[in-house]
Amino acid sequence: MTSPGARSNEGVNKQEEFVLRTLEERDIRFVRLWFTDVLGYLKSVAIAPPELENAFAEGIGFDGSAIEGFARGTESDMLAKPDPSTFSVLPWRTAKPGAARIFCDIVLPDGTASPSDPRNVLKRTLKRAGDLGFTCYTHPEIEFFLFKEAPTPGVKPVPIDSAGYFDQTPAALGHDFRRQAITLLEATGVSVEFSHHEGAPGQQEIDLRYADALSTADNIMTFRHIIKEVALDQGVYASFMPKPFTEFPGSGMHTHFSLFKGEENAFYQAGREDQLSDIARSFIAGVITHAPEFIAVTNQWVNSYKRLHGGGEAPAKINWGRENRDALIRIPMYKPKKENSTRIEFRAPDSACNPYLAFAVTIAAGLKGIEGNYKLDKGSDKPLPRDLNEAIIAMEKSELVREALGEHVFEYFLRNKRAEWDEYRRQVTAYELDRYLPVL
Repeated sequence: MTSPGARSNEGVNKQEEFVLRTLEERDIRFVRLWFTDVLGYLKSVAIAPPELENAFAEGIGFDGSAIEGFARGTESDMLAKPDPSTFSVLPWRTAKPGAARIFCDIVLPDGTASPSDPRNVLKRTLKRAGDLGFTCYTHPEIEFFLFKEAPTPGVKPVPIDSAGYFDQTPAALGHDFRRQAITLLEATGVSVEFSHHEGAPGQQEIDLRYADALSTADNIMTFRHIIKEVALDQGVYASFMPKPFTEFPGSGMHTHFSLFKGEENAFYQAGREDQLSDIARSFIAGVITHAPEFIAVTNQWVNSYKRLHGGGEAPAKINWGRENRDALIRIPMYKPKKENSTRIEFRAPDSACNPYLAFAVTIAAGLKGIEGNYKLDKGSDKPLPRDLNEAIIAMEKSELVREALGEHVFEYFLRNKRAEWDEYRRQVTAYELDRYLPVL
């Protein structure tokens, strides 16, 4: 009888064989190995197809000290090991020879997973969920802006249109952009559920279909890259900056979470209020309780807090509700005979976060609520941290975030965010010049 481990290895080997065969059949000459640094920036190295078989077996070596947050100079040797299940031909590289991409896990020379790899951080949290019998699924609603030109320092960006929520824009603008972007996303294996114009001028929203949390994080990284590629192709500029305009709403990434036990949705319980099980209510309570501690990860930039506390239905308070569109956690309406769609909507994250780390800390908080049997009350309506500095101070004291991220990522992330805040608070802004220079 074949052991589970052997079956798993056999499955991986078949995936590797499929990838290698596809490279030859599709005349693909460039394979891009993708991974993500601690801050959420996509990294890439291209290899020739003949090198890929060895990369599957041994990985591709690189200097980890040159990547944000990966290593100190004395421990710089790392390996990028391609995950064959993430292989996809790049549909915008249609000219022959073609190109493909594969996401990588980062490992140390001895073969152990790198503690600084965001993908590994999320895998650790998902393993913890698995040990409790759960599989976590996520569904992000990703907002972003389209501008007429690339940014110029000191010049206010100009959106590509003046349309609003659900407006049908001319084909030459956002509508055509979304059509091309969705076509490429689907061709890359990223399934899209909805798309529409959002509330602010030039603002778009594209929602990805439910998938397991690791696949979703990979899909978000692919999504952001494709959106930038399509914008470049159409002569416009795409930005995931959380709040580019004072007078308009910012761009969030409302994310729906659910836990399954096998084929059954662990968040559903018939006859309960909102049809939410005790597991769901404890998960919500965990997220609500620990949100101030991990908000620096889901909203990691100085600009993120201009969105959270800038109105436009952004969740500025630590609360939850059903109809409340500015709640931190919203409970979508239950639909009869749709038990598997029971879920929660966490509305804090913005579309510029590192999705691996953001999912890891959110799920870790929810699991903490389940393990600790947290009780869900009406909510405090206390404000979330008002700026990055307050978020840093809250995160510094959090054992939950330290454990979820691991010591290395936790310490590096805090150092980087403190440096960002220190640089920001020293700046003389356009607001100060406009307000004070004429009168003082």
